[in-house]
Amino acid sequence: MATRQSVTECLDNCSNTYDFAQSQYTEGRKQEHYNDTEYSKAQQMLEDAVNECNALSLSANDQQKEQLYRMRIQLQQLQNEMILLDH
Repeated sequence: MATRQSVTECLDNCSNTYDFAQSQYTEGRKQEHYNDTEYSKAQQMLEDAVNECNALSLSANDQQKEQLYRMRIQLQQLQNEMILLDH
């Protein structure tokens, strides 16, 4: 079973990743192709965070699964927006 601490750490990590990726998405919309390295790094970080949520949800209780699911959906929405951006 996932501990409360491990879920909290995961959600904090995902939140930080989301904030970083959101800033890179915003910069990518402004600068087009000038920030490819950081943009790609943000996309990889999003993918890693989604995978972390999925892995942790396998051993989580129902409330934790709901929190992880909501975070995963938020991350995937940003991930999709970054993919669709003509960058």
